[in-house]
Parts: sequence; structure tokens; C-alpha cells
Amino acid sequence: MVRFARLYFRTLEAVMVLCLAAMCVMVFGNVVLRHLFDSGINTSEELSRFAFIWLTFLGAVVVAREGGHLGVDMVVEALPGRAKRASLIVSRLLTSACCAVFLWGLGLQHGINVANTALITGVSMAVVYSAAYLCAASLAVMALVEAWWLWRRADAADSGALPW
Repeated sequence: MVRFARLYFRTLEAVMVLCLAAMCVMVFGNVVLRHLFDSGINTSEELSRFAFIWLTFLGAVVVAREGGHLGVDMVVEALPGRAKRASLIVSRLLTSACCAVFLWGLGLQHGINVANTALITGVSMAVVYSAAYLCAASLAVMALVEAWWLWRRADAADSGALPW
């Protein structure tokens, strides 16, 4: 499982690098075209915006793996062993519940996104916002795996250690 997780996160990181590189090339190219030739490529503006959406959602998953999201753990760190572990498990379960609500909302919004297309490229907005599905599902699975991992651990003294 750890091997699959590493491969999955490496793939996400590679897609993020491609999105960032594509954004840089398209935006820089448009800036040069606008300043030197008073023209631009409309498609590159839209595609760079879509790449930014994907970069943001995939980045949220990668940062969650590294434990880099903002959090206030002052109270949790002050708790004794079992209470600390219980609070960490509850927080992971609440996180997965929030992701489930997010996925449910995405499902309700799906019909609208399929019907809408991007103005310039004609790409279905469902393709653009499918990054949100990937993000919510990934975060939910990660939170559930971390909750299970914490449940199986005898000691939660090192709350920074994750099963990844």
C-alpha cells in the first residue's frame, strides 16, 4: 500500500509540474505577444486558468500528505496519550465526512458542469472541475487511512508521523 501511495503522489506531483510549466509558458508567451505585437492567444489564457485549477486541487492533496495545511494543535498536543489519539482519529473522521459532503455537492453540480462548455476552447467544464472530484476523494481516503492507522497504533506520541 505504501508503494502505491508513493506512486500516486509522485504522479500527482508530476502532473502539478506539467501544469505549472504549461502555465508559465502560456502566460509568458501571451505577455510577450501583447507587449511586442499587440496581440495574444485567447486559448492560452483559458488553458492556463484550467491548469491553475488543477494545480490548486492537486496541490491540496500533496500538501495534506505532508501535513502542511494550517492547523491549531495546541490543545491536541496538551492532551494525554489516549485522548490525543482519540482527538486525532475524530479529526480524521470529520475530515472524511467533510470530503463526503464536498463529493455530494459536486455530484449535484455535475449536471450543470457537463452542460457548460468553456467559451474559447469548448472544453466541458466537467473535465475542468473533475480535479475537485479527485481532490475530495483523495483527501477522504487519506483521512480514513490515517484514522485507521492511528486506531491501530498503541502510542500517538508522535502525531507528526503519518502512514505515508
